[in-house]
Amino acid sequence: MGTLRVGVMVPVPPFTQGDGGEPAGLDIDLMSAIASSLGDEVEFVGHETFDALFDALAAGDVDCVTGGATVTPEREKRATFAPPYLITGQALAADTGRHPHVHSVDDLGGLTIGVRRGSTGRPIAERLVAEGRAKAVAVCDQAGLPIGDCDAFIALAPVLTELTKPLTGVDVVQKGLSVENVAVAVADHDQQMLSRIAVAQAELEEAGTLQQIRRKWLGNPYADQTLAVH
Repeated sequence: MGTLRVGVMVPVPPFTQGDGGEPAGLDIDLMSAIASSLGDEVEFVGHETFDALFDALAAGDVDCVTGGATVTPEREKRATFAPPYLITGQALAADTGRHPHVHSVDDLGGLTIGVRRGSTGRPIAERLVAEGRAKAVAVCDQAGLPIGDCDAFIALAPVLTELTKPLTGVDVVQKGLSVENVAVAVADHDQQMLSRIAVAQAELEEAGTLQQIRRKWLGNPYADQTLAVH
C-alpha cells in the first residue's frame, strides 16, 4: 500500500474547507475515494495559492493537485489534467442591499468587482473594466468574501454559493459567465499517475459514488452543472 499525496487549495468551499481540524469538502471526499480505490492511503497537503500548488506538483512534493482547480491553457503548460469531474462556470454576486439594481454584469457601471488572486474569474472582471462596464477590479487574498471592500464579486458558481450563504444582503445574481472544467492535475511526465486517477475516477462515476459526493456538497449529482444555470 502506498500513499497518494494530494496538494489541495484550502479553503475553497465546497471543494475544500476546514478550521484547522480534519479537512473536508467535495475534493477531500473525491480524493479519499480515489485513494481507496487505488489501495493507497491519502495525505492532503494544503496550500493557499494555486501557484504554490502547481509549484509543489512540479517539484514532486505532491502526486496530484485539486481544490476546485479549473483547466486553463496556462495551467496546462504546467500539468496534465484528468477528465473533469465537474463542469461549472463563473458567477456574479452583488451587495444587493447597497446595489439593488444589480442583476447581471450589465449593471456594474461605476462599481468595483472583487476576485480572488489566481481565480479564473479575474480575466472576466478585467475585461468588464476594459470595456468600461465596471470601474475597477479588487484582488483579494483572503479566504472569505470581502464584499465590504467591493460592490460585487466573481468566482466559480459553487464557491460563490457557499461564500454568500452567511452574508445578509449579498446574493448570487447571475451564473453562466463561463463554462469551465474542474479536474485533478498531475505532473506532465507522470502518465502512470494520470491513468491510475482517471480509471479510478471513471469507476467511481460508474458506481454512483461520485454522483453521491456531488449531491452531498453541491445538491446536484450531475457532472455538468451548467445545465442548472438560471
